[in-house]
Amino acid sequence: MTNLAHLRKSALALPEVEEGTHFGMVAFSVRGKGFVSLTQDGHVQLQLPDDAADAAVAAHPSGERLVRMGTPIGFRVPLADINGKDLNALLRAAWSSRAPKRLAASLTAAETAADGPVGDLPAGIGRPATRALSGAGLTTLEQVAQHTESQLLALHGVGPKAIRILTETLAQRGLTLRK
Repeated sequence: MTNLAHLRKSALALPEVEEGTHFGMVAFSVRGKGFVSLTQDGHVQLQLPDDAADAAVAAHPSGERLVRMGTPIGFRVPLADINGKDLNALLRAAWSSRAPKRLAASLTAAETAADGPVGDLPAGIGRPATRALSGAGLTTLEQVAQHTESQLLALHGVGPKAIRILTETLAQRGLTLRK
């Protein structure tokens, strides 16, 4: 069972996602294009391509096609009826279908990159944190320094150890995380 906190954390972990409202619903967008919203009655609505929506309907019996003005635009399911792993996959598919192609390609490249250094990020932060930061478009310490600790911790894969190492490395370069 998932909740709004999980939805929020997972959506905001994707690059350039902003939270807002759409017709009174909590909604998330990438560069101004909405890709997911949560209705007042607890249904998550995801804008998905037809093939992904069909697969979601087949995998989640309590879900249904999302139709606007007679045109199928995605998938709708009670948030409580979907597990976290499935929600994350659907969020990623919805984000990818609405994000600019270069942005989506950069996230895919970051996630599939061979193990090794990314930019000037310290290797000691670990692969999950490196993937999370590079997936968010943060590949240099200068870019990391423009964020707060809480913003970095919100990225799936970045934990206290990575924050400690990043803070120490930034201090060695005369930089700090934003307050």
